Amino acid sequence: MIISVIGAGQPTAAVALLAEQVGQELARRGHTLVCGGLGGVMEAACRGAKSAGGTTIGILPGRSSRDANSYVDIPIVTAMGYARNVIVVHTGEAVIAIGGAFGTLSEIGHALGDGIPVVGLKTWPLSQNGNGQTVDGAIIQAHDPVDAVEKALAAAAARRSG
Repeated sequence: MIISVIGAGQPTAAVALLAEQVGQELARRGHTLVCGGLGGVMEAACRGAKSAGGTTIGILPGRSSRDANSYVDIPIVTAMGYARNVIVVHTGEAVIAIGGAFGTLSEIGHALGDGIPVVGLKTWPLSQNGNGQTVDGAIIQAHDPVDAVEKALAAAAARRSG
């Protein structure tokens, strides 16, 4: 399977470590990681995947494959800026959101709007219609990197069979 990993370009050290561990776990299980291909959570996840022998795909916002972090195996140049976020989430069979800023929030919205499961690891809470109550089940909450990967793979498998 291909699993999308999304998150901030400038995460805290703790969030970057979670991303690296997610990448390692995906690779250990033989799955491919796709991300936005730049730094931060994207680079940490790719670094983790490569350390465990995995394959990484980077969907880049700019016009050059040289923009990809050094752990991306397959750079996809889009020249689309943030519009590439749609491609990032649709390339994976599920999404793991780790931390994140507004770009991550847009990716979560695109995924959920199109029925792609999102697993959250220290990421955005969602409320609907301004009522302040979180939307139960919109983002599948994970407690740690292994839990995030297990939940993403289970959600992707359920999506395949459904």
